Amino acid sequence: MTLAQRALERLAAWPDLSEGPASCGTGRALLFRHGDLVHFHSDRDVDLHLTVRAIERFREGFQGSTALRLVPGSRWVTVHLDCDTDVDLLLSLVSVALQAHQTVASAPDGPGELCNFQRVTVVARDDSGA
Repeated sequence: MTLAQRALERLAAWPDLSEGPASCGTGRALLFRHGDLVHFHSDRDVDLHLTVRAIERFREGFQGSTALRLVPGSRWVTVHLDCDTDVDLLLSLVSVALQAHQTVASAPDGPGELCNFQRVTVVARDDSGA
């Protein structure tokens, strides 16, 4: 089982989330209230929909993480799953996203709010210690 499959299986059991196709047309999604919250695009790459406020609150930590990628102006954060810790990070961020979206009275995203699929380049980690 891949890391993304493991994360999807765990998150699909959460009561506020339901599984379906990703609105971008690639992969599976977890849906919450008004639309897509998480996109599983591959065995390692996941996009998570946050609010602007949540991204700003955690921006410094996001920039220090080798697992996370931001696209300027996007409310989606790409999580690259390389290890079990990255899965734990994704689950924590999904919890943040659920809380953020519960406190924001937002309409479903319009066609301009695309996920980061094919807009992010993930560079493999150097595990050699160099």
